[in-house]
Amino acid sequence: MVDQKPSLPSIHDFATWEPVLRLLRAGDAEKHAAAPSARVEGRIGRHGWSLALQRRLPPPGRAAQIEDMQDELDAVKRVQSALADAGVDDISFTAEISPTGKTALHLLGPSPAVEPGIGNPHPGALILVEGSLPEPWHRLPDSVPGAVQAPSANPELLEQTLRERLPDAIGATEAEIAAAEARLGVTLPDELKALYRVTRARWEDWGDDYEAAERVSAAVGCELFALEELYVADASSRHCRWEFAAMVAVVTPPDAVVQGLVGSPGWIAFGDNGGGDRLAVDLTPGPRGHTGQIIMLDHEQNIGAEILADSLTDLVMSRRREERRDRRRDQPPVVARVNIASLKSIQAAAHPGLEVLSIGVWDGAPLSLAPVTGLPRLRTLTAYPGTLADPLEIAELTGLEFLELGPAEWRVLLDAGAVPRSLSAAAIEVHGNHNPLTIVAIANELLALWDRPRIIQTVVEGTLGPGPVA
Repeated sequence: MVDQKPSLPSIHDFATWEPVLRLLRAGDAEKHAAAPSARVEGRIGRHGWSLALQRRLPPPGRAAQIEDMQDELDAVKRVQSALADAGVDDISFTAEISPTGKTALHLLGPSPAVEPGIGNPHPGALILVEGSLPEPWHRLPDSVPGAVQAPSANPELLEQTLRERLPDAIGATEAEIAAAEARLGVTLPDELKALYRVTRARWEDWGDDYEAAERVSAAVGCELFALEELYVADASSRHCRWEFAAMVAVVTPPDAVVQGLVGSPGWIAFGDNGGGDRLAVDLTPGPRGHTGQIIMLDHEQNIGAEILADSLTDLVMSRRREERRDRRRDQPPVVARVNIASLKSIQAAAHPGLEVLSIGVWDGAPLSLAPVTGLPRLRTLTAYPGTLADPLEIAELTGLEFLELGPAEWRVLLDAGAVPRSLSAAAIEVHGNHNPLTIVAIANELLALWDRPRIIQTVVEGTLGPGPVA
């Protein structure tokens, strides 16, 4: 007789969710004690979860241990296993639980047109146009006809120095360098070729010798990628959620050393600083930069890069530099924020170059959008719930590609048939205790206008039995 593993509960089986629902109900028993029913909600993904649970405090004098939240881990793992079995990455839910334990569980999602929310069960950005990207992700580098290599660029000195530092290194052949160029579709600069002629940085060449790898990092000044791992750090390599990507703008001042791009076909990433920030040779420098300068792409930033050295030779010789940051205080910002701590009016934000307008927490009278009507480059508007005097003024903003509003403001636009058809993506800003079903209904109305896949809603019924006494 062959032993068979028991089949995993389906994501649509009430038993899959029962442990999570019990924990959520028990965790807020006092709040729900006087209510006719309890509403609990959350989000669980294959690699994380967000549940409103108060974890038990460890005994005095002892740090928290995994065992202190074992019930939560076991409950979540049960759902995660079902997600993996179903091939689903992430799902949110809300449930109504009666005092007798009768439960209606609503599973929400997924949809290929919706990004997961962050830290709550509400949907993230709605991708109204399939494959669309915010404007900065379409921007290519400007031509800088006068750009030349830095005087310090010296492939011969670079190669000689590295051979002295790494006498036993295995270098790349000319055929291997040519293969890398063919793969990347770009000719490697002479300094980068010189570096890889000394060491091709393959782990197998070091025989799993960590000290050998560290010697290469020390010699070059970064954790060097193997020749086969070089990549072009163009915009497609810098993924960002729509609601964050829509809030940045490409700005390259006349005295910039590095162009303020998301990515460039001339940024060849060749290493890491050990903290997740990538180093690249820059073949498309800013107006005051040098061709072949070394830049760093900060993994915590969505746009732009910082200068590290005028040349790869300078990097290896530890001659680094810092970019002088010109904040251009004499120029109005292309990304403007109106709130209690920043700009105090829409008028103060309005100018022909404005691309992004964010209206945040506001303690004054609701604001009119009239000052920004007709601005040629305005593409993003986000407005905190309750800050707009008349949401229908949005219909006059004909160039918007991204719009984020509160549920009430979206309701006004939907009821009036005034949702801008120029949008590529949208988001619903949720504050307070909104029922996720209400938010999903608005999201699905917006998706329907573009004939995009709606958020799937599945109702699973079951019983938990009487709840705990508060």
